[in-house]
Amino acid sequence: MSDAYREIMVKRTPQMKDYVIKGLMIFAAALLTAAGVLFFPPLLLGTLIMIAVCYFVFPGFDLEYEYLYVNGELDIDKIMSKKKRKACAGYNMENLEMLAPTGSHALDEYQKNKSITRKDFTSMNPEVPSYTMVIMKEKGLEMVKLELDEAVLGDIRRIAPRKVSMI
Repeated sequence: MSDAYREIMVKRTPQMKDYVIKGLMIFAAALLTAAGVLFFPPLLLGTLIMIAVCYFVFPGFDLEYEYLYVNGELDIDKIMSKKKRKACAGYNMENLEMLAPTGSHALDEYQKNKSITRKDFTSMNPEVPSYTMVIMKEKGLEMVKLELDEAVLGDIRRIAPRKVSMI
């Protein structure tokens, strides 16, 4: 039997709030600079601090998610600005409760449950089909949005056929 191995890269589409936050940070740095030059020179220290904050925060807006699926194990890493990688989550498909297209009625009973932890590892592009996975973790149920391909869906369907809904 061959191993099921698949890597999927998902680039997150920048949202309007990302642009607003960036713009506000740049505006604050410019305002501090102008106030420091014109009125109170110690405010220039605030400009340096704001520039440092921008340096560390801006890479977080350029996100990609890497799904690594190997034999029923799904690991998700977040890649910021194509430089920094951070492990986000790991899931074993043996603990799968339900997998269905996002918005499916098969997920209705889970949508109503407010105690479920919700995570979104998609591109945030409404034109790209996504799937919602409900899985049992140590701390309880998690509802995870993903953009999976047919190869991964087929393998998950093979592992847990009664827990995968395609309608």
